[in-house]
Amino acid sequence: MQRTDEKYISYVHILEEELIPAMGCTEPIAIAYAGAVARKTLGELPEKMSITVSGNIIKNVKSVVVPHTGGMRGIPAALCAGVAEGDADAMLEVISGVSEEGILRIQKYLEEHTVEVHASTSPYIFDIDVTVFGRGGSARVRILDNHTNIVLIEKNGETLFEKSAQGETRGNKTDRSVLNVKDIIDFADSLDVEDVRAVLQRQIDYNTAISEEGMRGRYGANIGKVILHTYGDNIKIRAKAKAAAGSDARMNGCELPVVINSGSGNQGITASIPVIEFAKELRVTEEKMFRALALSNLITIHLKTGIGTLSAYCGAVSAGCGSGAGIAYLHGGRYEEISHTLVNSLAIVSGIICDGAKASCAAKIASAVDAGILGYEMYIQGQEFCGGDGIVTKGVENTIGNIGQLARNGMSETDREIIRIMVGENSEQK
Repeated sequence: MQRTDEKYISYVHILEEELIPAMGCTEPIAIAYAGAVARKTLGELPEKMSITVSGNIIKNVKSVVVPHTGGMRGIPAALCAGVAEGDADAMLEVISGVSEEGILRIQKYLEEHTVEVHASTSPYIFDIDVTVFGRGGSARVRILDNHTNIVLIEKNGETLFEKSAQGETRGNKTDRSVLNVKDIIDFADSLDVEDVRAVLQRQIDYNTAISEEGMRGRYGANIGKVILHTYGDNIKIRAKAKAAAGSDARMNGCELPVVINSGSGNQGITASIPVIEFAKELRVTEEKMFRALALSNLITIHLKTGIGTLSAYCGAVSAGCGSGAGIAYLHGGRYEEISHTLVNSLAIVSGIICDGAKASCAAKIASAVDAGILGYEMYIQGQEFCGGDGIVTKGVENTIGNIGQLARNGMSETDREIIRIMVGENSEQK
């Protein structure tokens, strides 16, 4: 693949579009972002707020700590953080600049103001619709399909901005249908590292820092520490422990940013940290590490494209399998090795559900990374899952297609049942 090829250029653009910084779990941060834009549009601090969100937003905001709020959780906390102290121009780093005094102002603002929360009846899996009211009127902001995709801004009922809300909208983003395993490997082999250095170096710096903080501090269930304490410190253990530690910190209030993948910080951590750890262990060149990271990230994006932004299918699975492909690449693997690694690992962990963002995400990440590593080890020992074994089909792209069908279509009712259980609508919990 040549640097001037249209597909090469598209792959660089996809990495630039997907690997962006975010602070905290991206669903509450998207709410904070909508709130900050609504306040900016209103032109004053609102006296009252109303927010309507889809079930998957409820699921992913319910249990996770919103950073820079003093440990608060939930939709009202996320919205008030954005409204009271958010920087609308900072997008997914909307509350990254909140001071200690700002945290107190957020807490006081939440105590003193009304936040009405409603469940959306729209067909969109990702839907955040915020309306704020002040002395001078009202403002409304709606985000659909991905975390920064504003489709509507209104002030006092007048439309200031609007764009189409049909299907899974990507705005001006690069078409993801150009991704496939064979071409991703070709891209990694022919990559001029300088084309992606800034993007990938930021991912290395940010995600390594939060992983190390997870190992140092006490966050959630401390899965990373538990893994190292229980199983030892060889590279295969360390790779999944350090990825889990990043999630330990991120899900439980750590205020360090991460570089995300496919809209998720956990996926960004999972697609990068194991590859970085193996690169250090194998003492490969910096250039080879960058190539492996580009491959891992693009494979993760490819797997997620058929699934969608949010699903009942755990996104860490895609990223863990992506990291397995990156690890195979570091060992010299090419199409055959990487394809078999992906099929094997997808066959192992594709049953993991997403029941929202919270401490147990770290353990799911560890399982997904372990499957990625096992998928590669199976291949080099002459073992594989074959077409006809469950959802595995002959050909890696066909198996990836099956995963997308399972996650997007087959698990839609599973998603609704998970949400009913989480919000207490299950009859057994009444």
